[in-house]
Amino acid sequence: MKTAVLGGALLLVGAILIATGVLPVPDAIAVAERVWPILLFVVAITVVTELAAEAELFRVVAERAARWGLRRSWLLWLFVVAIAIVSTVFLSLDTTAVLLTPVVILLARHVGLPPLPFALTTVWLANTASLLLPVSNLTNLLAQHALGGISPTAFAALMALPALAAALVPVVVLFVVFRKQLLTRYEPDAAAPAADRVLLVASAVVVVLLLPALVSGLPVWIPALVGAVILAGFFLVRRRSALRFGLVPWQLVVLASGLFLVIEAAHSLGLPALLTALAGHGEDPLSLLRLAGSAAAGANVVNNLPAYLAFESIADSPVRIAAVLVGVNAGCLITPWASLATLLWHDRLTALGVELSWSRYILLGLVVAPLTVAAATLALVI
Repeated sequence: MKTAVLGGALLLVGAILIATGVLPVPDAIAVAERVWPILLFVVAITVVTELAAEAELFRVVAERAARWGLRRSWLLWLFVVAIAIVSTVFLSLDTTAVLLTPVVILLARHVGLPPLPFALTTVWLANTASLLLPVSNLTNLLAQHALGGISPTAFAALMALPALAAALVPVVVLFVVFRKQLLTRYEPDAAAPAADRVLLVASAVVVVLLLPALVSGLPVWIPALVGAVILAGFFLVRRRSALRFGLVPWQLVVLASGLFLVIEAAHSLGLPALLTALAGHGEDPLSLLRLAGSAAAGANVVNNLPAYLAFESIADSPVRIAAVLVGVNAGCLITPWASLATLLWHDRLTALGVELSWSRYILLGLVVAPLTVAAATLALVI
C-alpha cells in the first residue's frame, strides 16, 4: 500500500505541474502514448506468472532440478542460477524476485540446505540478468523506445556481452562467499504431485509459447495479454477463486505513472544539464564507466526507474543508452529501494522466516555492484 500512496502522491504532483504549465500538456500526452504499452505488458505478464505460480509450475520445475542436481549442492545451485536467468530474461525481474524466491527457499529447506545462498541468487540475478531483452525489465522497454523501437534481436545484439558479464560476476561472488555451504551433498525427497495437472500443463504450455513470442518482433504486450487471457480462462473453469484483483500489479502501475510524469517535468526544469555535468560525454571506456557509475549511484539513491528516465536524456547514442541500462539494472544491488523487486523479495524472505539484515545486504552489494557494473560496462567496448 505504501507503493500506491507514493504513486498517488506523484500523480498528484504531476497533475499540479501540468496545471501550472511546468509540464506542457502535449509533453504529458506524449509520455502517456509512450508508456501505456509498457504498463499493459507489465500487467499481463504479471498475471501470467502469478497464475503459473498458482498452478505450481515453478515448484515443479524446482523439484525436478533437485533430482537433476545428483545430490551435489553446487550443481543444484547452478540449476537455480539457470532457472533464475531464464525467468528474468523472458518473464521479467519481478517474476524471479517475487515468485521464484519462495520456490527456491522451500526447495533448499526441502533438501536440508541453507536457503540464504539461493535467496540471494534470485534477487541478484533478477536485477543483473535483466539486461538481455526488452521484456526483462521495465527500463529496457523504455530504452527500446529510445533506440527507435529496435527489434528484440537487435536489442539483444547490443546487450549480449554486458548481459553475460552482469550475470557471471554475481554468480562468481555468490560461490566465493557461500562455497562452504555449496560444496556439500544433499538427499532429495520425493516430489509432491501438482494439485491440478490440467492447470499445470496449461501454464507450462503458455509459458513455453511465450518465450519465442516475446522475441518475435510483435509488440510485447500482445502475446503477454493473449497468454494472460488464456490462463485466466483455464482458471475460470477449474479454480475461479484464484482470479482475484490482487493478481493485477496496480500499485506498480500507479507508481510508474507518477514517476513518468514527475521525471518528464524535471527535464523541463533543467535536469539534463545537471546530469551532463555529473556523467560527462563520450563513448570511450572511461566515459562509459563514468556514465554507468553515475546511473548506478542514481538508482541506489532514488530507484532504478526514475534514474533511467533521468539519465536517458543525456544518453545520445546506443552505446551510452546501454551504459545507462548497465548502471540502473546491474548496479541497483546496494540499497533496498534501488529496485522495487528487491523490496518485494525481502517481504517474501520475512514471510518465510529467512533472516537477512539490510546492513548485510548493503555490505554484500557494495562488493558485487561495482564489480558487476565495471565488467558489464567494459564489455560494451570489447
